[in-house]
Amino acid sequence: MRQIDKTKPVMVSGATGYVAGNLIKKLLAEGLTVHATIRDPQNHDKLKYLNELAEESKGELKYFKSDLLEQGSFEEAMYDCELVFHTASPFINVVKDPQKNLVDPALIGTRNVLETANRTASVRRVVLTSSCVAILGDAKDLLNLPNGIATEANWNTSSNLHHQSYSYSKTLAEKEAWKINKAQNQWDLVVINPSLILGPGVHPISTSESFRIVKQMGDGTMKMGAPKFEIGMVDVRDVALAHFKAGFTPEAKGRYIISAENKSFLQLSCILQNEFGGKYPFPKKELPKFLVWLLAPTVGLKRKMVRKNLGYSWLVDNTKSKKELGMKYLPIEKSITDFFQQMVDNNIV
Repeated sequence: MRQIDKTKPVMVSGATGYVAGNLIKKLLAEGLTVHATIRDPQNHDKLKYLNELAEESKGELKYFKSDLLEQGSFEEAMYDCELVFHTASPFINVVKDPQKNLVDPALIGTRNVLETANRTASVRRVVLTSSCVAILGDAKDLLNLPNGIATEANWNTSSNLHHQSYSYSKTLAEKEAWKINKAQNQWDLVVINPSLILGPGVHPISTSESFRIVKQMGDGTMKMGAPKFEIGMVDVRDVALAHFKAGFTPEAKGRYIISAENKSFLQLSCILQNEFGGKYPFPKKELPKFLVWLLAPTVGLKRKMVRKNLGYSWLVDNTKSKKELGMKYLPIEKSITDFFQQMVDNNIV
C-alpha cells in the first residue's frame, strides 16, 4: 500500500498519446507537476494542445526528451517522482515487421522505464497501461473458460508474432513488467487493462484503432455494411480517470479491467445515425462473416483474426474496477457521439 505525495512531480511516458493526453489533463487540473516524456520536445505543432492545457490549468507541465529504445533516457524525467505512469506503447495500423515495429518497442520500452524506476530512489508506484488484449486474445478463446467471461486472472495465450501481433506485444510487455516488479520491493505495480477506447482526445487526430474505425463509419468506407464485431468499449476520459485512481488510491493493486459495456460496430453506427441523421454515410447493416473473411486481406485484416472473432461474444468482468477504484463509467452513447463530433469540428469527416 503506497501513499503518494502530490507535492512531488509525476512522470507520464508517451505524453502525446491518446490516453496520456487525457491523463495529463486530469493531473494538471488537480494541480500536479507533470514530467512529460516525448521523443521530440521541439515539435511545437504536436505539443500545441498539451501546452494549451497547461496554460489553462493550475498544474505545471515540463517536457523531457526520451525514447523507448534508448536505455537510460527516462532518468532525468523520473528524478524525484514517487509516481510513474508508463502509457507509451507503439501502435501502427500497417505492420511490416511485428518484432521490430511492435514487440521490441513495447518490451524494451517497458524494461527501460521499469529498470530506471529501480535506479530512482524516489519511485514508490508505477501505473502501467496494458490492455484487455493481454487478458483475451480472440473472442473465441472465451469458449475455453468455465463461465465464458474473462477476468484479471486470465492471460492471452492465443496471440503470437504472426497472429494478433499487437495483442502479443502488449501481453509480453505486461508480463515483463510483473517480472521486474516481483524482483524488487521498492515500488509497487498497478496495471490498467482497457478495452477498445473511444472518445475525444486532447489532440483531435489520433493513431488509435478506434479513431480509424469511427472515421471509416463516417467517411463512407463502411457504407456497404459493418463487420459483425462485438467488443468491450470504454471512454478515454474514464481510462484516464482509472489511471489517476490507480496512482493515488493507496490500496490499489494488481490488474484492473477498464471496460464500460459491449457494443457491436453496427450499434455504434445506429447511435451516430440517431445523433447526426443522414448527413454521413454510416453503415446500416452488418456484413455477413463469409464476405468479411473473403475481403479481409484487401482492407488490412487477416482471415484468421476474422474467423476467431466475428460472430463471437466478447465478455470481460469489470467488477474489480468498480469496487476497488470506484469507477462509474460514462455511457458509450456519449463516448461515440463526442468522438464523432470532434471529428466533424476538425473537418476530419
